[in-house]
Amino acid sequence: MKIHRGKSRIRTAISCIIALICLVGIGYSGWKIIEWKMDSNKTEEQTNIIDEVAKITEEEDGADTERIVSNEPPDTPYWNYIKMKLIDVDFTELRKINHEVGGWVQVGGTNINYPFAKTSNNDFYLTHSFDRSYSKAGWVFADFRNRVDGTDKNLILYAHGRYDATMFGTLRNILTSGWLNNPDNFTVRTINNSEKALWQVFSVYKIPATNDYIQTEFSNDDEFGRFAENLKNRSAHDFRATISGTDRILTLSTCYSSEERVVLHAKLIKRAPRNSAD
Repeated sequence: MKIHRGKSRIRTAISCIIALICLVGIGYSGWKIIEWKMDSNKTEEQTNIIDEVAKITEEEDGADTERIVSNEPPDTPYWNYIKMKLIDVDFTELRKINHEVGGWVQVGGTNINYPFAKTSNNDFYLTHSFDRSYSKAGWVFADFRNRVDGTDKNLILYAHGRYDATMFGTLRNILTSGWLNNPDNFTVRTINNSEKALWQVFSVYKIPATNDYIQTEFSNDDEFGRFAENLKNRSAHDFRATISGTDRILTLSTCYSSEERVVLHAKLIKRAPRNSAD
């Protein structure tokens, strides 16, 4: 009888421990859901404020608009994209919210249409929103090594791939047939303090976590040309775009999973200086 009671106590203790572990797990999961929702609400709040103070305008080409042509064959999509209008945004009110605003990015066929920030590291905006308040949703930001003045050979933008389709959550669309079957999606428009720019997508892919595509400095055009050609060869789709060592490119990167990244590269095809005093 003593042995029986001893085994019963052990079973009871084990059951209590298992129940406690389950309760802790449920509590932790519940808190993470609440935290995720709070971050989503914060992002929505920031986006609504930005929409109120920053109005995007489209602009016709002017005398100072530069078209970048690098031996484009006459039957390539470049000649259609080059007709697209550039966009501009007055940053004055945005800077009152965050003095580190570096520009704006808009990607065809996605929800990506945000100002981006830039600071002295690549960590801060992983856990802070546009107004610099704490949020695990983070914000869109440029690599701290970039100058964001229109001279970068590889301008790199990052953001979390949020499942609520905010930040770079819809960047994973670029790997779907729906996105790839619509050539109207294959452009990106940006603005920084110095210029308005139009970019033509030349490569999209999913890759195990690596840093070989986020190089920002190159010794010469030949080195950059080899770098860019390697990125083009990785693409999951043929965009019929040329690439050369004299090009400038834009890179967007986000997490596809804990061990994979989804990446978009586009080359500059048109630019115009910004005359705004914002």
